[in-house]
Parts: sequence; structure tokens; C-alpha cells
Amino acid sequence: MRLYLVQHCEALPKDVDPDRPLSGKGREDARRLAEFLGERGIRVSRVFHSGKTRARQTAEIIAATVMPDEDGEARAGLNPNDPVEPMAERVSDWEQDAMLIGHLPFMERFAGRLVAGAEERSIVAFEPGSMVCLERLDPDGWRVAWMLRPELFS
Repeated sequence: MRLYLVQHCEALPKDVDPDRPLSGKGREDARRLAEFLGERGIRVSRVFHSGKTRARQTAEIIAATVMPDEDGEARAGLNPNDPVEPMAERVSDWEQDAMLIGHLPFMERFAGRLVAGAEERSIVAFEPGSMVCLERLDPDGWRVAWMLRPELFS
């Protein structure tokens, strides 16, 4: 099973728009990431996002490619400061490829928990629009298969 972790794409600053929707660059980065995934035939059974505007918009753009007959779904537990353990327990039962779209510091802590067994272990350098592909080795073990950052799509 593969689990794709995505930090939402670049958003407008809070002082420009308190809702923090994607910037033009953020929309373009999400589109290019979706195109990259589509060209490689990557599909998932579910796309969950935090529900915040920037994560929802990122999910809508990407889900149209990786899960064409469904939309992404808001899911509790993906906000910036949410505890990682409940989501780690949730994904341990999943058998089909899935994608989670959220925020820092949650995504960084979540990846550390899955791969290194400790959320305080920083194992990947997320930035807006980054994606990490994790592969499950066994019920309790994950490894990093690959990572993409927006500068690689240019």
C-alpha cells in the first residue's frame, strides 16, 4: 500500500485573505503535480484533506486526476497542530492507496511517526506543494519511496 502525503500548495498570506486560498502559483503547482501523477498512472482510493480552504483547493485539483470519479473529502485530524497518533492508527487498517493533504507541522510529524516511529524525528523537508510517497512494509512499518517538490515540475 502507498500513502501519499501532500502539504497544501502555496496560499495567499492571511493579511491578503484571512481564508488563505491558493495563490496563482499554488494553483499552478497543484495542476502540475496532478499532471505529473496522471502521466504516471497514479490512482488512489481516497483523498482526504483538512477542510481548510488551501488544503481543500489543493485536493480538488489533484483528486480530479488521481481519483477521477470522486472528490476529496474533509477529514478531522489533518490540521496543523492535530495529534498524529489518531491518524497513524487510522491508516494502519487501510489496504488501498490513499492521499492525505494537510499542513505543517502535522505532515512533518506524521511522516516522522510512520517512518521513524517518533513524530519529533524530521525525515522529510516539506514545503508548500510537496508530496511524499510512503510504502507500507508491514502493519507497523513504512518507508519513504520518493518525494516531489514544486521546483521539480518546472
